[in-house]
Amino acid sequence: MQKSVNQKYQKLIADNKKARYNYFIEDEIECGIVLEGSEVKSMRNGRVSILESYANIEDHQLWLINCHVPNYEYAKTFNHIEKRRRKLLVKKRELLRLVKNKGREGMTLIPLKLYFNVSGIAKILIGIGKGKKNVDKRETEKKRDWNIQKSRLLRNKN
Repeated sequence: MQKSVNQKYQKLIADNKKARYNYFIEDEIECGIVLEGSEVKSMRNGRVSILESYANIEDHQLWLINCHVPNYEYAKTFNHIEKRRRKLLVKKRELLRLVKNKGREGMTLIPLKLYFNVSGIAKILIGIGKGKKNVDKRETEKKRDWNIQKSRLLRNKN
């Protein structure tokens, strides 16, 4: 029996909460990420932002673009570039699935969560999604509000 994604990660570093609000997420893929030493130290401090980042496929490789990892305070001479492109590690079968899904109209690759797994290795959860329009966002909000009201009514009734 395979563990769910929630049980796989030990320490959550960054969460892209706006991704589920702005996109319909159809599929999720867990990827490894190639990092430099000072980037790992900065991530262990929890100082990462994936809100404006996205993934792109170039030359049969998956890249994370625009992910902000601030410089580590104590690595003065060996610091990294804060917004550099980072290579994501996926199996060939998963990459082909991403290429097929991204080829459909309006599909984008969005980072959902960045975390250290149980072994201490940095992983990123990439979602394949389609952008929501304002009408869809309002509809989702109405459904969420209705579910909250419904649960309150049921709780008060008992």
